[in-house]
Amino acid sequence: MKREKLQHLVRRLFHSLATLQFIHPEYVPSQGGVIVATNHLSRLDIPVLFLIPTRPDITALVTDKYKRYPFFRWFAESANGIWIDRTKADFTAFREAAELLKKGGCVGISPEGTRSDSGVLLEGKAGTALLALKANVPIVPVGIAGTENALGPMLTMQKPVITARFGPPFRLPPLDRSNREETLKNYTDEIMCRIAALLPQKYHGFYRDHPRLKELLAARRD
Repeated sequence: MKREKLQHLVRRLFHSLATLQFIHPEYVPSQGGVIVATNHLSRLDIPVLFLIPTRPDITALVTDKYKRYPFFRWFAESANGIWIDRTKADFTAFREAAELLKKGGCVGISPEGTRSDSGVLLEGKAGTALLALKANVPIVPVGIAGTENALGPMLTMQKPVITARFGPPFRLPPLDRSNREETLKNYTDEIMCRIAALLPQKYHGFYRDHPRLKELLAARRD
C-alpha cells in the first residue's frame, strides 16, 4: 500500500474509533530536517505521529523486534520506517536517520528507547541528542497521553481521548567534548523534561522531581 493511502486509512480509523487531539502541531515545521521526540506508551504512538498535520512525510525509528509481527512489519515498511536494533549501538540505523534529516526529512523517535510498561516516563538515552547534533537539526518535543489504555475502548467503540501536545522546537548547543558524557546526560535530561512538561503529572515518572522540569512547568502558558 502506498504511504498516502495508508495515512488516509489510519486517519479514518482514528476518526471512527477515538477522539484524537493535536495541540500546537504548528510547532512542527512544515519543511526542513527535524526530530520529533516523544514518550512511548503504546504501539499506537507511531500511528498517532504518522498523522501530524504539518508533516505528512514523517517517518520513525522502529525497533526491529516488530519484524516478527506481519501487521506491524507491513505498517512500518509502508510508512518508510527505519528499523533499529535496540540491543546494540545500531550505527546503520543512526546513519540512515541522520542522512534523512540532513536531506530535510522528519523523524520521530522515543529517547527512552523502548515502550514504557509502567505508563510513565523512563530514563532517556543519549541517542536522540547525538542524532540531533550529528544532523544539526532542531528537536520538537511531544507528549502523547491516553494511548496506554486506548486499544480496548477503541475495539469496543468507546472512543477514548488521545492527546498529542507539542512544544516549541529547540536546538542543542555544540557538544563539549572535554566533558562529553555529562554534557550528553544534560542534553538528554533537557529533551526528556521538555517532553514531561507537555504531559499530565501522572506520566512524569523518572523526571518527576527534576529541577529542569519544575522550571519548564512554571514557565508554561497553556
